[in-house]
Amino acid sequence: MVSYNPKEWFSQIIRLHSADTVRKLTPTMISLAGLTLLIVIIDKHAFHIGPEHQVVKISMMYSLLGFVISLLLVFRTNTAYERWWEGRKLWGQLVNCSRNLCIKLDAIVDNGNEKDELFNLMIHFPYALKNHLRNVSSMNEKELMDLFQIAELKDKKHVPLHISGVLYRKIVDLNKEGKINNEHMLMLNLEIQQYMEVCGACERIRNTPIPFSYSTFLKKFIFIYVITLPIAYAPVLGYYSPAIVTFIFYVLASLEIIAEEIENPFGTDANDLPLDEISKTIRSSIELVAKKA
Repeated sequence: MVSYNPKEWFSQIIRLHSADTVRKLTPTMISLAGLTLLIVIIDKHAFHIGPEHQVVKISMMYSLLGFVISLLLVFRTNTAYERWWEGRKLWGQLVNCSRNLCIKLDAIVDNGNEKDELFNLMIHFPYALKNHLRNVSSMNEKELMDLFQIAELKDKKHVPLHISGVLYRKIVDLNKEGKINNEHMLMLNLEIQQYMEVCGACERIRNTPIPFSYSTFLKKFIFIYVITLPIAYAPVLGYYSPAIVTFIFYVLASLEIIAEEIENPFGTDANDLPLDEISKTIRSSIELVAKKA
């Protein structure tokens, strides 16, 4: 995730980073500017597009179409941001749940070794969930290898589910041994349940993208609108048309690209959620309680 100061305007205007849409759209923008210039030259030197009132009608039609596209892009961007923000709230819930469960276990469980085993499982859950959402093997996560044998994780298709199950079984065993009473068990169960609720909600966001037909229609609409835009603007704006048409394309396409990037907030793009940092925050919070124990 890109870190920045939202109060600094000038630095953000001149700054170019890996997520900047200018980098991605530059080849297309150059091609579009060249096409628009070609249409202007043809209009100026070969033939003129109809009477002036016909040109005005065409321009008005494109103005209306631009308004329709703007409404569609507003809906598209808002939907993508809602998914991004919901993902952030879920990982915030995971942070709070881990801290609360850690504090309760620290107060309830007396045996130091048993407490450390539970704390280690809680530390490793966010790392496993992060890898699961990114479709990355947890075999390469050093934090997980410190706790589990490689063969044990290799056979597990859903590592977060496995870790949550091990955590729950250990707490149930402590309850059977009389080290945790039934009232404490009910209290801890509410916290443990949130682990898989967060996991399931994150999977829902990841596995349910925006409907294909809507995304395809919007891309086709933008493409056709921008490709034919020089025909409407060339007779009116002349040699100013390439710059104006290119800028309009930049705005429309950038909104679509940004929406595509943030609708799955669990990846590794510059604008995705900082899952590595959040996992480290959970780990440091649990380790802080463990040191006080």
